[in-house]
Amino acid sequence: MKLDTQPLNLAEDKELKEDCPESKKESFWGTLVTTFITIFLAEIGDKTQLSTLLMSAQSHAPWVVFLGSGAALITTSLLGVLLGSWMSTKFSPKTIEKAAGVMLLFISVMLFWDVFMANG
Repeated sequence: MKLDTQPLNLAEDKELKEDCPESKKESFWGTLVTTFITIFLAEIGDKTQLSTLLMSAQSHAPWVVFLGSGAALITTSLLGVLLGSWMSTKFSPKTIEKAAGVMLLFISVMLFWDVFMANG
């Protein structure tokens, strides 16, 4: 997914073009925006968000829960980035794509199996 990211200041735009290649600038903003939107939408209504909501209501300390859950999300994201960076040095992008597809397929089959067995 390619996002059109136009700077608001034309003078800044000229300076950016001189300082860094076009593909690098587009890659940074495109990756940042795509990552934010994907993670934000994936987390809405997720069990983590619901757990945070319940913990905040129970503890009556919403800022402490916010800091704890924020630190946990940052830590798990850091682990994902570090593992992904390491994997990119060891495996080809095609291998990583296939492995991710197989894992998602496996998880889907397990979820269907669980639903089928619960209703059967």
